[in-house]
Amino acid sequence: MTARFCSIASGSSGNCIYIGNDKSGLLVDAGVSCKNILENLRNIGVCTESIKGLLVTHEHSDHKKSIGAMSRKLNIPIYANYKTWEVLDGSIGTVKAENIRAFDTGKEFCIDDICVLPFSISHDAAEPVGFTFSMGIKKLGLATDLGYFSQTVKEALAGSHFVMLEANHDVEMLKVGSYPYFLKRRILGEFGHLSNDSSGHAACELVNLGVEHMMLGHLSRENNFPQLAYETVKGIMEEKGIMAQKDVTLEVAPRSSISKVFVL
Repeated sequence: MTARFCSIASGSSGNCIYIGNDKSGLLVDAGVSCKNILENLRNIGVCTESIKGLLVTHEHSDHKKSIGAMSRKLNIPIYANYKTWEVLDGSIGTVKAENIRAFDTGKEFCIDDICVLPFSISHDAAEPVGFTFSMGIKKLGLATDLGYFSQTVKEALAGSHFVMLEANHDVEMLKVGSYPYFLKRRILGEFGHLSNDSSGHAACELVNLGVEHMMLGHLSRENNFPQLAYETVKGIMEEKGIMAQKDVTLEVAPRSSISKVFVL
């Protein structure tokens, strides 16, 4: 079975991920417009009839903007955990009762032939999650909006063939930048976002746990840029004896356009 992964958008301005195979597909988050999502699904050759559901990592606006509209447009279910549904209620418009699906964090469930494991992450939301997706022998992971790289995240992603990992900000750019002090503290805290340096160290652990392909995502527009994230993570891996593009493929997801399509 062929597994595919594509970032439609990834960053503080909006997030949406496509994951699928030859039969079925899923969206994770819809923090950009329906028009953007639908156009880019067509651009990568995905038929909307193959989309079987939309999963929600957490309720922040850059992840939830169009989830209700996408559910209505494609008549697909929205999957979120119970606490996330509590805070989403009333903010995404009317959703058909049969398209409201709640899952338990930490408990695997399947949508068609894609098995999904939601796992806990540290972020300032009601009950934020990352996901792994199993299709046959292929396993893909998504871990962004991380305050830190916890043991729970590490164990969930172990053995993945592909992982999208957050590399949100450069610490020095953030410290000297224009953000107010309270926002800098939030981003740097245990319920904020993963820095380039922290992402590099997490990437080394993941490679040692079998990850073969990696994409850095959720880059800040103000406090990072793609080449800096790439070179920082690559440099930390090289210090540990791991060679990017040899021992592991390494890419950076664009903030506001589609990434390359990973085919496993």
